[in-house]
Amino acid sequence: MTTSAPFPTGTILGYPRIGRRRELKRAIEAFWKGTIDAAELESISADLRAVTRDRLVARGLDPLGSAVPESFSYYDQVLDAAVTVGATPARFSYLEDADGAIDLSGYFTIARGEGDHLPVEMTKWFDTNYHYSVPEIGPETNFHLASDRIVRHFEEGKAQGYVTRPVIVGPVTLLLLSKASEGAPEGFRPISRLSDLLPVYQQLLVRLRGAGVEWVQLDEPALVSESIDEERAAVLAAAEEAYRVLGNASHRPQIFVAAPYAALDDALPVLASSAVEAIGLDLVRGSVPESVPGLEEKTLVGGVVDGRNVWRGDLEVAYDKLEALRALSPNVAVATSTSLQHVPHDVEDEPNLSKRLKSWLAFADQKVDQVAILARGLERGRASISEELSASRKALNDRLAAPGVKNEAVRARTGVLADADFSRVAYETRLEAQNRAFALPDLPTTTIGSFPQTGDIRRARASFVRGDITREQYNDFLRDEIRSVVKLQEEIGLDVLVHGEPERNDMVQYFAENFDGFDVTVNGWVQSYGTRATRPSILWGDVSRPAPFTVEWSAFTQSLTEKPVKGMLTGPVTILAWSFVRDDIPLSETAHQVALALRDEISDLENAGIGIIQVDEPALRELLPLKLADQPDYLQWSVGAFRLATAGAAEATQIHTHLCYSEFGVVIDAIRSLDADVTSIEAARSKMEVVHDIRASGFDHGIGPGVYDIHSPRVPSVKEVSELITTALSAIPARQVWINPDCGLKTRGYEETLESLKNILEATRAARV
Repeated sequence: MTTSAPFPTGTILGYPRIGRRRELKRAIEAFWKGTIDAAELESISADLRAVTRDRLVARGLDPLGSAVPESFSYYDQVLDAAVTVGATPARFSYLEDADGAIDLSGYFTIARGEGDHLPVEMTKWFDTNYHYSVPEIGPETNFHLASDRIVRHFEEGKAQGYVTRPVIVGPVTLLLLSKASEGAPEGFRPISRLSDLLPVYQQLLVRLRGAGVEWVQLDEPALVSESIDEERAAVLAAAEEAYRVLGNASHRPQIFVAAPYAALDDALPVLASSAVEAIGLDLVRGSVPESVPGLEEKTLVGGVVDGRNVWRGDLEVAYDKLEALRALSPNVAVATSTSLQHVPHDVEDEPNLSKRLKSWLAFADQKVDQVAILARGLERGRASISEELSASRKALNDRLAAPGVKNEAVRARTGVLADADFSRVAYETRLEAQNRAFALPDLPTTTIGSFPQTGDIRRARASFVRGDITREQYNDFLRDEIRSVVKLQEEIGLDVLVHGEPERNDMVQYFAENFDGFDVTVNGWVQSYGTRATRPSILWGDVSRPAPFTVEWSAFTQSLTEKPVKGMLTGPVTILAWSFVRDDIPLSETAHQVALALRDEISDLENAGIGIIQVDEPALRELLPLKLADQPDYLQWSVGAFRLATAGAAEATQIHTHLCYSEFGVVIDAIRSLDADVTSIEAARSKMEVVHDIRASGFDHGIGPGVYDIHSPRVPSVKEVSELITTALSAIPARQVWINPDCGLKTRGYEETLESLKNILEATRAARV
């Protein structure tokens, strides 16, 4: 039997879990270093969860009505779900205790690897910049309830005096986001194990109900995506089976299925006809649906407060959508469109943003406020929140009319673009010119750009920001750092060098600080993966480049060496993907503005004698829309933006790009259309799976499949790198292959970096023989 408690009128799908000052990051990394033990880490994280519950209640969420979500994770919510149901990869089975459970140390080992045991892969979570840990499922996976952590977190809230709502990734999404285990037979599909997994979810629901849980949230974003590598009919059949079985289970909490990131479309009738009690609809990325049978019996949770961007938005429009839902069901609630893990904590915690800009913004705390306002409107009527609705519309109008939002000079430049602005001469012509210019050896070696950001670098930057040292003193420090990095690369024997990027705090923020139309935050941290967080910049106006800003450092670096040095730029799509972008003009228009700013920088780099220029686009796949009908338009403008940025380069200038966590095969045509001379991609953690797509596609430009997984502290052995190179050469002609790490080295330490790069060079020299 299920509970009968009504769904809360206002809620959120999740909240940032890293802490307002990244307290969780620091605690976990202290645990990894051995300076605190597991008990202390558990205590710190419990305190963070308690603070979050108190904060959400203080901002208007119902303390007793299951409105506060228990969405905490030490590392990743998908890894949490996999560990909960006992889906431990076979190579990590030694971490399990007699009951098949994994302790906290083992949990992190699965994510980060240990010794010869590679970590589980990571890839992007739908079309966001968050990375999840990919479960590995095979016929041998022994599903069982291996962790009750989700129950214990609810009991913590109960001891605090709250009735909260546990959150876990749903069974369909968990399996659809998994990959076949190493020992699985060819053609095995993890979704085929659904009937074996569902009893474990049933058991978990029983445990939750026994603890007093009234509502549980099962996150099923896979149901909105048409980019899942599974037939759509199979996805819908899996959803029907899952929620028939779970919905009909006895002694369970009421089930709220959340489906963020896009519209449910043909999955909505499946959920409407199931026994689940509430359905979450993303009404920011989707629209109010047509009525389907069964909806009138559900609580419809309208995700009208944008969980992925930081604009204050128009509450009148949001309220209108909620009222439209009432035509489909008498039971309507308001929520964020997604978890708030994608936005920073609090706009009032930003001392350097202008008062006017802050009035246009809503971070996580302000979005909770908006949910509470709209919930009050649902309960008491529109008139009860008329002042708040008017204030939001006034802020929106002020934003649209503000100076800098529209720059006529920028728009005049984009308005006269012609086809010729998007094309270079033929690749064969460029290749011949570049071979003459650089005379690189077979299997040329390079890195992706950044070198370790040491404590000394961070302290020097902080001293400069505080005004403790002068600009010239800071620049002297940076030049010394670059000299050291160049010397290191020459000693190791790399063929194409980089300056290491010591002057850059972040590969997007650095550009935002040097472009007009952006602002940056001080405390606006957003989790990227594990303990890594970034501060996405805020793109609020038309974009232009007032002056060159990378040229000085690249030119200085080239003066130190006879070897070619890469100029390092971040591409237009990635700058947009890793920023909070404006929503008042098409993204394609903003992309062209950013591309032209980068085109100017490339021209200045060439004039300074830089002949190899890398324009990173790690987010190209990330922004690919989840709906198939939307993908052609996106690929056209995103590829066009890259080409616009790079098409002005001379034929002898070698343009590189870099893609990370991108399923190469999914966007192979787009990658070819970028027309970069050399493309580096992440491939080490997947053991070069990508090279089969490269071979099958006939891709004929330079390609650098990564041989060093920089997201793990492991140092790859010479043997391991040699095997990866051999695999690459078995599929790709040697004349095309470059040897490089998976990504930039910013997050690694120097000791592991040096050892890894030396192993890479030793393996490369052997492969050249």
